[in-house]
Amino acid sequence: MSAMEHSVLSADAYVRDLMRVVEAQSHSVARIDRRSFLKLTGMAGGGLALAFYVGDRSLAFANSEPLKGFVPNAFLRIAPDGTIVIVSKGPEIGQGIKTAFPMIVAEELDADWSQVRVEQAAVNPAVFGRQSAGGSRSIPTAWDQLRRAGAAGRSMLVAAAAKEWNVPESEITTANSVVTHQASGKSATYGELATRAAGMPLPDEKSLKLKDRKDYKLLGQRISGVDNRALVTGQPLFGIDQVVPNMQYAVFEKCPAVGGKVRSANLDEVKKLPGVTNAFVVEGTGKPTEVMPGVAILATSTWAAISARRQLKVEWDESSASKDSWTKASAEAKKLAAQAGAESLKNAGDVDKALADGKVVESFYTYPFVSHAPLEPQNTTAWYRDGAVEIWSPTQMPDVALRLVSGMLGVTPDQITIHQTRVGGGFGRRLMNDYMCEAVQISKQAGVPVKLQWTREDDMQHDFFRVGGFHSFKGAVDESGRLSAWQDHFITFTADGQRPVSGGDLPAEEFPSLLVSNFRLTQTKLPLQIPCGPWRAPRSCGVAFPIQSFLHELSAAAGRDHLEFLIELMGEPRWLTPGNEFSLNTGRAIGVLKLAAEKAGWGKPQPKGRGRGLAFHFSHAGHFAEVADVSVDASRKLTVHRVVVAGDIGPIVNLSGAENQCEGSVIDGLSTAMGLEIGIENGRIQQTNFDRYPLLRMAKAPQVDVHFIQSDFPPTGAGEPALPPLAPAICNAIFAASGHRVRTLPLSREGFTI
Repeated sequence: MSAMEHSVLSADAYVRDLMRVVEAQSHSVARIDRRSFLKLTGMAGGGLALAFYVGDRSLAFANSEPLKGFVPNAFLRIAPDGTIVIVSKGPEIGQGIKTAFPMIVAEELDADWSQVRVEQAAVNPAVFGRQSAGGSRSIPTAWDQLRRAGAAGRSMLVAAAAKEWNVPESEITTANSVVTHQASGKSATYGELATRAAGMPLPDEKSLKLKDRKDYKLLGQRISGVDNRALVTGQPLFGIDQVVPNMQYAVFEKCPAVGGKVRSANLDEVKKLPGVTNAFVVEGTGKPTEVMPGVAILATSTWAAISARRQLKVEWDESSASKDSWTKASAEAKKLAAQAGAESLKNAGDVDKALADGKVVESFYTYPFVSHAPLEPQNTTAWYRDGAVEIWSPTQMPDVALRLVSGMLGVTPDQITIHQTRVGGGFGRRLMNDYMCEAVQISKQAGVPVKLQWTREDDMQHDFFRVGGFHSFKGAVDESGRLSAWQDHFITFTADGQRPVSGGDLPAEEFPSLLVSNFRLTQTKLPLQIPCGPWRAPRSCGVAFPIQSFLHELSAAAGRDHLEFLIELMGEPRWLTPGNEFSLNTGRAIGVLKLAAEKAGWGKPQPKGRGRGLAFHFSHAGHFAEVADVSVDASRKLTVHRVVVAGDIGPIVNLSGAENQCEGSVIDGLSTAMGLEIGIENGRIQQTNFDRYPLLRMAKAPQVDVHFIQSDFPPTGAGEPALPPLAPAICNAIFAASGHRVRTLPLSREGFTI
């Protein structure tokens, strides 16, 4: 098994979640087995390791002028003038991979970064392998593939120079896009060698020599994003910016309660409104991940379409629509909390005896549904013509979208062209491609190219929400203050009566399961029709708050310092799943706990009304600890002064990008913890815009200090694992500052303001 395949097969939780996303979106893979899934999505090691040798390499540079110079693989081209073009295969959703991916190639190539030009790759999994962004898996799944792509180019350049100079390859060195033979004093730029290198045979991948971390010159540095200038000058990078000839502007009205159908609509009146070119009912496929029934309006401008929509009157058939209610679910959960869970997920040791012998703590925790709320609402431009379709879309899963649209239209994937645009915020929302399917269906039905634009209200009411949940805990500490028992009745939701909704499961091995001898986890599932989906750090973004907060309750009950309590809980440094470098390593956990505590001044005296809170969580193969420094006044006004983040995600590719992701995670986590929640009544989402969904304002943002332990373990992503510890760190700090224990999110529910 290759290292890359091992890394993917080890990430069981992520693969399970992603398989469910793919199953939900695609007819063609609904019954796919695990290994076929890995091959199909380009995630298995062999496919990734060889992907840069297969397929038509010209497809990699579909956005470029005709190919000239040295093209050793699908990721790299070196022109005779020395320009180095590197394509970035994955969707850029703000996580920085359009910069990070080329950096990996450039490092192994020994390229001069100032000579590198980056292009977005065409969507072609046969050439590039996995082309999705989710689960903080972009870097780890592409790491070896991209390193080999760069090393292959360097190897061929060295071979070309050795042949031209008639010297051994072993005597040649490379640096800053220059090949040098020190003994003879000969040197040549990559551009000068490009033509000769183009005639060299492709190297055997087993012969490629990859760098050790100590030899990195580019990786680990702070590199500005390759799109930064275009971003600040307003260039048309995003899906919302796209324009095609003869395009019409579309809006789409769906039932406010998912599952509703169109009974009638005043289409004739709408068609007479200024700028309107067409209006019609779309029957849809009946799947929230594809096209739900609704009414499409086409017009000569977005404003004309939105204005006409305000005059649209639809009578909905809601006989099969959602009747979900968060109020009723919360009341039911509180009743169930005192009972044993309907299902046993794990029962280890003797929990009852440990509870009887120890000091017992009981608590009930609640966290709400939340929306993704990306800055750029969902949109897609689609042009269906002559049995084929061309699509411009801000999607996190363009490779999966190929199969999804193929199955929906009944055409082959080669009849579908998807252009990757920059994404104005994804956070998991754009793992679903419903807005793309809608645009394609509307274009096909109307017979014209269309740009479908969702409004903010559409985006908030037709999201795939982060699911809420409830935990009824009972735990104990023994006479020495050690954690001796843990019991959790987890109350979650199910759409099919069988498995929990996306993000609503709690694996038996979830922290701290493998660290507590006496452990009991049960589960009860409530019915739900509202669509749910991955939200930044799926599952962990919800469960970290109750789990890490309850650990703090237990350490407080034992009269222990929380840092000491957590380090003791970790025990000796080891992998909790031996042989799996992507499982929790207690040594790495202790390392980030100590680093965060040191940088935050843990243990130093604080004035009255001010306190520090510490939390750790292992998520998406990332070990992160965070310390929040807060103050609370008598009216429960909260000030978050500083958050210290310590992480171990292996070698850092782009230090600027990694720091940015951690800073964003803290701001996102604080915003969510402070006041964000989605209410559901009679199947309808109660929040419609930011006036009722108050994101954190800039003036309230705390100082964020980020520190990394750059280990030699395989690299993992930074986009998600820094978010889960934030909420419990804040809540533990509130307890330290005020003595108030937060057990309900958002904090506004317990009277806190910021």
